[in-house]
Amino acid sequence: MNETILIVEDQFVEANDIRLMLEKANYRVTGIARSVARALELIAEEKPDVVLLDIFLKGTLTGIDLAKQLRELNIAFVYLSANFNQNILSEAKTTQPDGFLVKPFREKDVLITLEIALYRHQFSHEASLRREIQLQKQLIPLFDEKNSWEEALMKAGQVLQPFIPFEYMATQSIPLAHNSLSYQDTGFLRIGFDEYQIVGVRELMIITNLKKHELDALQAKTHLEPVAHCYTEEQFTNLCEVPSIRTLIMDTFQMRSHCVLPVSLSNGDQFYFFFYSRRPDAYKAEHIVLFNCLQPLLSSVIESRLKTEIKVLPESVHTPLPGETQTDTDIFEGIAGRSHLLLKVFDHITLVAPADTSVLILGESGTGKERIADCIHTLSPRKDKPLVKVNCAALPATLIESELFGHEKGAFTGAIEKRIGKFEQASGGTIFLDEIGEMPLELQVKLLRVLQEKEIERIGGRSPIKINVRIIAATNRNLEKEVAQGRFRLDLYYRLHVFPIILPPLRERKEDIPVLTTYFIKHYNRKTGRKISGVTDKVLATLMTYHWPGNVRELEHLIERSVLLTKGPLIEEVEFHSPQQTEKALPNEELRIKTIDENERDHIITVLKKCNGRIWGSGGAAELLNIPPTTLQSKMKKLSIKKEYVDYK
Repeated sequence: MNETILIVEDQFVEANDIRLMLEKANYRVTGIARSVARALELIAEEKPDVVLLDIFLKGTLTGIDLAKQLRELNIAFVYLSANFNQNILSEAKTTQPDGFLVKPFREKDVLITLEIALYRHQFSHEASLRREIQLQKQLIPLFDEKNSWEEALMKAGQVLQPFIPFEYMATQSIPLAHNSLSYQDTGFLRIGFDEYQIVGVRELMIITNLKKHELDALQAKTHLEPVAHCYTEEQFTNLCEVPSIRTLIMDTFQMRSHCVLPVSLSNGDQFYFFFYSRRPDAYKAEHIVLFNCLQPLLSSVIESRLKTEIKVLPESVHTPLPGETQTDTDIFEGIAGRSHLLLKVFDHITLVAPADTSVLILGESGTGKERIADCIHTLSPRKDKPLVKVNCAALPATLIESELFGHEKGAFTGAIEKRIGKFEQASGGTIFLDEIGEMPLELQVKLLRVLQEKEIERIGGRSPIKINVRIIAATNRNLEKEVAQGRFRLDLYYRLHVFPIILPPLRERKEDIPVLTTYFIKHYNRKTGRKISGVTDKVLATLMTYHWPGNVRELEHLIERSVLLTKGPLIEEVEFHSPQQTEKALPNEELRIKTIDENERDHIITVLKKCNGRIWGSGGAAELLNIPPTTLQSKMKKLSIKKEYVDYK
């Protein structure tokens, strides 16, 4: 074992104890630092493989401050803390550590955590290299002359989407010497998993009801950064206080974060990629790092293509990618919707499915975690092998070990024959451990061993059995809270948490309700032989207002029941399970007096619809309401006015 470890701990006795146990396990300790400043000096002398890092140190800087620099230096690190709680975990988690150790800890805990940290860091590094190579291979042929300019840019956006997520991407070429620059961006609005709407100058004028000279005026006020930069929601809002093209994009398409990625060309010109997202924190430093790695390639292919004649695609409103014939439901069977939150899940599935890494699916009950596991397996190289599913919550604690690992004949009372466990049944394929948060602690230890050793041992068996199984786990529990309360092992959490996929609840993606409703009606029409064509406007309004505690599963059951009860071609009413739930639906809202905020919200939505969603400029909602556009934006945020309530077309 040649790995080198730096210990950053201000308590000498504890640090020396760690040093002794590491050297006993054949690790090489490069030094012990009691402060961030000393740690940086030792790192400069010899870059370690892993840093064991106490969160609270001597001096003004904490271990979390040092962790941010370690992440930039691509050094794995594990936190040490005697005051472990939910708040510390939440703050430290933002630095993406490779592990946690809670004092006091045993020698075995330290060694296992280090092994996991090295594994996670190696996977992260290898995954980063793989995706760079993958992107380069995919990007080079896109700018071939066989593709028109818009086709090339659109396909480039499609390739970049899983790595640099966006709901709107714009591109622009900026000459080295320019005085007054007119607006000439080419934009691409994401409207489906592999579908984009081209938004050129003419399309943006129609959508925003602005004239060309008004777009040019906004372009002149738009500051273009010479280097890559990411903006979180707060930073983006501050940036957009001065009217600009960015402000227009933010208002028109309800964007909340932004990333600017310039490509320098050899003649001094700049070519810009502008990414926008409806998530408040979509862009991070890692996106800039990835883009900088692609800079030389992008500079070469873009510059080469710009020298040729640029062909323009016919103007189009909803333009799918050329050659694409698959729909979302073709690729992700049983999952319907096109909200940006769901599209992010699709992107993550396409990223992780080809790999062999463990996946942890997180989400409330009824969000469709099992469907996600099905998709990952179907899109993986293991698709022709078994997908074995185990509901950990449904198995008695006395039987779950036998169910997972099997047993030999006579291993215990009642074992009248040999049993092959679920892991062996899934050999070469995938095992899906649903409700992993319900697994007893003693079984968590054995599962961790399976993940580490790639082998199992039947109850009553005499020797271990090597297995080749991919693990997908899912839970509706907050595992970080479970860890803090001692109900879930920290080392197992980090082993499973290599690639988490978080499913949003239905109440956060209500724009998908019409699509889901249509999908379930068609599904149950086929099963029952009915010919229901849809729902009334009143029913749809009820569905859009309801809070959906049971998520997609509850909607599915509601539609199934409604299809069976409906006599005519349309579903004209829906019945929720309980009076308490029904009270939260729209019809009963109409029976009470609305608050001032509710009346103001309704009035703003009415005005926005009248203005086609436009906020700024002549004829915009802000002008009609006689308030500043920034004030209107603040009110919209306060009153939770989101895009699903306003028709922008």
